[in-house]
This record gives sequence, C-alpha cells and structure tokens, in this order.
Amino acid sequence: MTDETDRDRGLRQHRRTLFDGAAGLYQRTRPGYSDSIVRSIADTAGLGAGADVLELGCGTGQLTERLARAGFSVTAIDIGSSMIAVARSFLDDLPISLQVSSYEDFAAADASFDLIVSAAAFHWIDPEVKYAKSARLLRPGGWLAVLDGGETYDEPFGTRYHQMWVARSADGEAWVKRQQSARSFDGSTLFGSPVEMTEMEADVRPVEDIVGVESTRAISLAWPHDERRAFADEIRRHLRGTSEVRLTRETTVTMAQVRLSVPEVHRPEPAVGFAAMEILTEAPVAGNYVDTLLGSLEQQRRQVGQ
Repeated sequence: MTDETDRDRGLRQHRRTLFDGAAGLYQRTRPGYSDSIVRSIADTAGLGAGADVLELGCGTGQLTERLARAGFSVTAIDIGSSMIAVARSFLDDLPISLQVSSYEDFAAADASFDLIVSAAAFHWIDPEVKYAKSARLLRPGGWLAVLDGGETYDEPFGTRYHQMWVARSADGEAWVKRQQSARSFDGSTLFGSPVEMTEMEADVRPVEDIVGVESTRAISLAWPHDERRAFADEIRRHLRGTSEVRLTRETTVTMAQVRLSVPEVHRPEPAVGFAAMEILTEAPVAGNYVDTLLGSLEQQRRQVGQ
C-alpha cells in the first residue's frame, strides 16, 4: 500500500469535500461516460442484468445513469449532500439508491455486491479502507473497477493551459501526481492481477464548458474566490475569438477480481478489442487533426487533480 503522510491525509480529507459547493456547475459541464465503457466493465466482470453494483463517489451521477440504464441494481454514494441532491433531480426516473455517505462510514452487509466501481473518486478514500472494505463487501468472484482520466487540449491552448497550472502549482502538483496511482491498486494482495482498459475520444466542447470543467478541479476549488475567478478569466482570454475547444478525452479503467481462499481465481478475458488498447471515437473534424492529437498526446499529459 502507498504510505500517506499527515499532510497528504489532511489535503485529501479537505479537498474531497470541496466539490459539493460546485454541484450545479459540476453537473452542467463535467462530461459523462460512454456506453462502451460500461459494456466493457460488465463483460470483464461477467455481469448480467440485475447485478448488484456499488458506486463510490458518484458525484452528480455521470456514471450512475449509465450503470442503471445497463440494467444493474445500483447503490451510489457520495460524501456531498448537494451532489446527491443534484443527482436525484435528474435520475428520479431510475431505480437507484442514492445515499449521502463517505465510503468509510457506509454500512452494508458483507458479500453484498458483484461490482464496486469508482470514477475519478477512488483516490479520495482512506488508503486503509478502500481495498480492505471493497474485498469484504464483494461477493466471491466480484470485481473492483477504478476509472480515471483527463482531457488533452488541442494547440495552441494545450500549451497555454499547462503553463497556467505550472504557474500555480507550487509543491501541490507533487501531491496530485501521487494521487494518480489509484489505478495501480497499490500492490494490494486482496485482489488479483489488474486488467487495464483505455478509451480515447476526440471531442469538441464550448468554451464555457471548459471553464466549468477546470473550475471544478479539486485544486482550483481550494483556491480563494478571487484566484478562482482570475483563473477562469485567464482561460477565457486565451480562448478569445473561438467558441469551441477541440480536445482528446482519455478514460482508463483498471479492474481486479477479489481473491478467493484458493490458489487460483479464474479471471475472464477483458472485452474483445478493448483491453490494453486505445479506442478513438472521432468527432466530425477535418484533415489530420486526429493524427496530430495522438502524436502530441504524451507531450500534453494532464498533471492536475480530478
């Protein structure tokens, strides 16, 4: 397991509460997840309709909706009461149990779920709890799935965007980088070997959506109000004269099956064409835009928190 310093613990416990104050903006501007992501998770875990799924840190329901519409019995929790209230407001037509709770405080019987999934939130959970509790709550053969990712913006904004974050990072960026190890499973012995799947999607978003996304990062939410406003205004200045921003969104799913008390645990092969591969969904763009994006992707990797 990754060691957590007292400073790291304090930052984590504070920053995970900040999203609740921006629940409306989070819902309006944060992107959702594709049906192909959910299908691949279901295929890898061997899930059918009615499977019991627990979502950790559901936010305003971006992934929750996809899980419910796939036919799973979904329990979704989040530490923020405003996040849950927003999720309820647009998911009220679906049979989802939405609860205000941290994972540390969440109560459920052992072996209650076939899948536990967390999108861009697993790193906010106490390291001493997240794997041990997941292993306890999963049924034999159950799976834990961790989703993370980020956006890579097309040039020239990509470089300017990176410079904006570097100028404000101080030593906080090192802490953020450590949080990106969530998908490594931290060497947990409670789960089998992880299976990793990546989806890449070219997208075009309105400028104000970009401002909203970047204004709902954990780090930017921790800034004083004046600094947050200045940051948003700087994004708008860099994007003056354009109404849309081209980007590549990358989503990585890392899954592992809970270990049983036998030497070997059968693990289904990942969904065909998805494991350890990159899937690119093109937006209606011209020329060699997609080739250019892929060629520059590694130079523009995100270094900011979810």
